[in-house]
Amino acid sequence: MKIGFIGLGNVGGKLAGSLIRNKFDVIVRDLDKKLTKKFLDLGASIASNAKDLAEKTDLIITCLPSPEICSKVMESEDGVINGLSKNKIWLEMSTTDSAEIKRIGALVKAAGAIPLDCPVSGGCHRAATGNIAILVGGDKNAFNKILPALSAMGRKILHTGELGSASILKVITNYLASVNLVSVGEALTVAKKTGMDLKTTYEAIKISSGNSFVHETESQVILNGSYNISFTMDLVLKDMGLFNDLSIKNNIPLELSPLVLNIFKDGEKKYGPRAWSSMIVKRLEDACNINLRADGFPAELTDSEPEEKGHQI
Repeated sequence: MKIGFIGLGNVGGKLAGSLIRNKFDVIVRDLDKKLTKKFLDLGASIASNAKDLAEKTDLIITCLPSPEICSKVMESEDGVINGLSKNKIWLEMSTTDSAEIKRIGALVKAAGAIPLDCPVSGGCHRAATGNIAILVGGDKNAFNKILPALSAMGRKILHTGELGSASILKVITNYLASVNLVSVGEALTVAKKTGMDLKTTYEAIKISSGNSFVHETESQVILNGSYNISFTMDLVLKDMGLFNDLSIKNNIPLELSPLVLNIFKDGEKKYGPRAWSSMIVKRLEDACNINLRADGFPAELTDSEPEEKGHQI
């Protein structure tokens, strides 16, 4: 199977790296020439445009920052759709809108190819080691066909149903992570203001019923002071916006979602769209004139779990 990968950013680059590391034949495409040069050095080929990449590969993967950019990559004159033909598979690994996935999916089907939506979850540190979770929506036979490639990129792999279902679930899980991040910031701030040692607080939360994936990961870079989670404010706002749109379309009177969305809008205004998303806790640090720091925490996260072949759940 020859694989084309478009989008070599924080997550996409690591997923593409896992494919190359596992000896897949990979062609890459990104607007950043420094990134494509890096992958050329790793053994990948470089496509001149998205259409050329699609024509030369069996599986075309896109991992892009927004639905708008994905649409442009897919539908432009030299885009992916114009390079598709029968039985090729398009795998959208971005976090995106389920309705947009279905719209572009119809165009992919019209070209004789098969669309799948395939967002990932777990953070860049897990994407780097092939230990990320992968959700896949769409044709089950196509899912089974590309399972070896999915297993090179992730450990826990779940087929979620029809096309678009994985994108809905990904938006839901990102919403939960964002709410949890805000609550973690509040918890650490209360601990600090009441005189608790923050390293002890971290360990207490970790072994308690209040523990979470977000606490185990993002609290570490918050306590270090780097905030470097490799995920930015603008991406949180995109994902939170998609979740909020789903609630509006389905007439669900949510209460937390609009509140947390406004908190992140304020965070983006204060610290900028490309600030690390974990800097949302800095709003409380600034307001209370404190810093949430403790010794012994890393500036960047690494995945300590050994890489192994992915499995379905």
